[in-house]
Formats: sequence, structure tokens, C-alpha cells
Amino acid sequence: MNILIAIDSFKGSLTSAEAGKAAAAGICAANPNAEIEVVPLADGGEGTVEALVQATGGEFVRIQVTGPLGDPVEAAYGILGDGTTAVIEIAEACGLPLIPEADRNPLKATSYGVGELILDAVSRGARSLIVGLGGSATNDAGVGMLQALGCRFLDGAGEEVPRGGAALSAIRSVDVSALHPDIKDLDIQVACDVNNPLHGEQGAAYIYGPQKGATPEMVKELDSGLRNFAEVVKVELGKDIQEIPGAGAAGGLGAAFAGLLDAELRSGIELILDTIKLEDKVKKADFVITGEGRMDAQSSMGKTAMGVAALAKKHSVPVIALAGSVSEEAAELNRLGVTAYFSILQEVVSLDEAMNPDTAGRNLRTTAEQIFRLIGYSSKP
Repeated sequence: MNILIAIDSFKGSLTSAEAGKAAAAGICAANPNAEIEVVPLADGGEGTVEALVQATGGEFVRIQVTGPLGDPVEAAYGILGDGTTAVIEIAEACGLPLIPEADRNPLKATSYGVGELILDAVSRGARSLIVGLGGSATNDAGVGMLQALGCRFLDGAGEEVPRGGAALSAIRSVDVSALHPDIKDLDIQVACDVNNPLHGEQGAAYIYGPQKGATPEMVKELDSGLRNFAEVVKVELGKDIQEIPGAGAAGGLGAAFAGLLDAELRSGIELILDTIKLEDKVKKADFVITGEGRMDAQSSMGKTAMGVAALAKKHSVPVIALAGSVSEEAAELNRLGVTAYFSILQEVVSLDEAMNPDTAGRNLRTTAEQIFRLIGYSSKP
């Protein structure tokens, strides 16, 4: 019996790899002869680097880069098993957790460190780049990242503008001639699951600025700067970055990647599943095990478990989904490709106890074991 385990993280409790290991242990207890492959997963957000490095047999790289407020921070990224594809999460260099809550200010925060991560990856031979957006503390339209890569953004006096979201209103011209030569040939794919424009009421500043520490007055200033930046880019480079779906992601980094670096913005889970070639693994499986911390109405809207289930349904492979909790709306999952779903809870406990890694791992292991004991019994001649 060939079993593929591709489970998302149980956020706040188990990583994807830990959840997969627990499920595998349970299955082995029920069927020691089962052939099991565990593939860590992510959706393009937190955990993407770890999942892809482990799934492809790659390696982690840790370097010092410029943090969101200019102080040095240690950041990690991955080189995948092919040796030529790098994967980064922008939050490693400019994420909200890097700034104490009282100091958060997107007028000052910069994405410069993201560019430094990219340059380091290129120096190590990367020719393709996978980027996970999300969790940024910045609202600088990716200008900081682009400055690190060699681009120049000049004010009315022809001087380089400083870093941070406040500088966007001062930009009057863009010079991309000094962009690092290797970046021009870099194949960049960006995991982006939002469609926000760069500026306006649904743009980066108004929708995401407040959670980054922006006051209402700051939001107006930031939005004005984003608008100015978009207009300058349109005049100077002939590119309408405002109209790119997802331009407003990660404080406008979506616009920088797609508009100035010719990156492709893609659904996070589709990008991850393609990268690890999960469909090839699904074809060979007798059962696919997937899941996440909670299954509800949101689970049927493109999250990791449903991406796995869609591939399995395509090849008529049974899918078993496991979750910490299951809501009534999860019944929709059966129609979308999940053969059966189960909550792993064994008894009534507090939320803190249920999310304790030891408890969650034990419950996941026990549930997987009992399911496959039944499967083994029902398959006997």
C-alpha cells in the first residue's frame, strides 16, 4: 500500500513536517508494511522555505541583512535540491515580528533586506527564485528591495531618495540601468493570494497599513506616495503597475516584483505544488492524507488541503483529511474531492491543551492509526 502524506501545518501547534511525521507513525503502527512518503507543504506564506527545502532535499542559508528599520538582522532562505532555485520569504528581512509593536511605522520601514537576500542567492548560483509574500512591516512599494538590486529612485534635485514609505512622494524619476545584470535573467515566481491594487481604498496603505502601525494620517500619506510612485513608473518605464492584480501585496512588493522585475504572481498553493511536483507523487499513491489545523468554509477556498485534494480527485485517488477541528461547513469538502475528513480530537480539552504540540501530535498519530486499522481490516479477503 502506497500512502502519500501532504499535510499543511497545524498553525501554532505543529509544522507541516511534524504533522506528517505524526500521521506516518500512526499509519505504520496499523500497517508496518505500508510504503509512506511525507511531503511537507505550505501555501506561500510562513513555512514556505522550510517546506520546499525539506521536500526537495535542499539546504538552508543564513545571512545578515538590513532589517526593516535599518538594523542588521539574521535571515534565512533556501536553495532547493536542484541547486539553482532559491526560495525566500520576505518576512525574514522585513517582517512585522522584527519590529516591536511600539516601534512599527511603515513610513520608515524598508524592504531593502529582501533585495540583499536575492543578491546573495544569485551569488550562490540561483537562476530561479520563488518568493513568499506576506507579513511585511513595509509600505515602500518594494523600492527598498529595488535599491538593493541597483535601481535608483531620484527626487526633483536628482538625489537618491532615502529608504522607507515616506520617500515615495519625493520620487520624480527612476533609473533601472544599474540593475544587477544577473537579476534581468532571473526567473521569478511570487506566491500571491490577494488581488489588491497598489493604491486607493483597496490598496496597500488603506487595507494593510493600519496593522503595520499606520495612523489614519499615515495611511493617507502612504497612499499618496504609492500613487505618485505608480505615476512616475508609468511615465518613465511605460508600465501601469497600479492595474496589476496583487500589486498591493506586502506593502506594494507585488508591484515591484511584477512591474519592475517581470515576475509572475501566482496562487501560493499552486506554485508550491508545482514546485515539488506533487501530482507525480499523487499518481502513484493508493491513499493521500492531507489536512490542516481547522477545516471550515475557508478550507474550500483554495487553501493547502484543497489543493492536494484537487490533484487526488483528478487521478481518482482517495483523500483522507485530518484536522484539529471540523465545522459544519466542512461537508462541502466531500463535493470538492475529499473522500472523508476527521477531527483528531480525542476528548474535551481546553484550546491551549488541544494546541499543545505533544497533544496534537499524539492525537494525529492515534487518529491516523485507527483509520488505517479499519482500512486494513476492510481490505482483507
